[in-house]
Amino acid sequence: MLRRFIFLLLLVTPSGHLLMGQKTALVIVDVQEFYFPGGRMQLENSEVAGMNAGLLLDHFRKNEMLVYHVRHNFEPGGNIHPYVKPLGGEPVISKDEVNAFSGTGLFEMMRRDSVDQLVICGMQTHMCVEAAVRAAHDFGFTCLLASDACATRSLQYEEHIIPARSVHYSTLNTIQGTYARVITTDAIIREFSQSGH
Repeated sequence: MLRRFIFLLLLVTPSGHLLMGQKTALVIVDVQEFYFPGGRMQLENSEVAGMNAGLLLDHFRKNEMLVYHVRHNFEPGGNIHPYVKPLGGEPVISKDEVNAFSGTGLFEMMRRDSVDQLVICGMQTHMCVEAAVRAAHDFGFTCLLASDACATRSLQYEEHIIPARSVHYSTLNTIQGTYARVITTDAIIREFSQSGH
């Protein structure tokens, strides 16, 4: 009984979410050219978010961990940005809906690959990223969201303007705890490095 307790203690992080002992994949959602400067739907801080997504991608590749690229079928500018350009053999999932799992076979692919935990990043925070996190949670995946590897834009509701920063942080606040752990790119890489990944 004591041995089992020690084993479980090693598996659980201070927040109560499992990290070690789970097969983890990175999901990069819609980091596409139309969201960057000069694109049709430029987001605030897309460059920083894209570079951080690239850091996560580099870490996963170096440690031979699974990566899924998700792109929305939209033109012009629909190519995946060079910061996170897929390599041959890395799955690229094209979607028509906000939810990356809707009509794409992504869930079945993850189950085939025996994935338990997802690190999620991408664009836009309040739309496709949030939808991916909520759906993944409902499918039973443990989720980590990279707070600084996501970006969004200002919104308008009737006469009210909601700044991008407020949209971004209110979405993170909604997700935090209920659907995912929300931590920075550096913190994610540090945790996996400490666990040998």
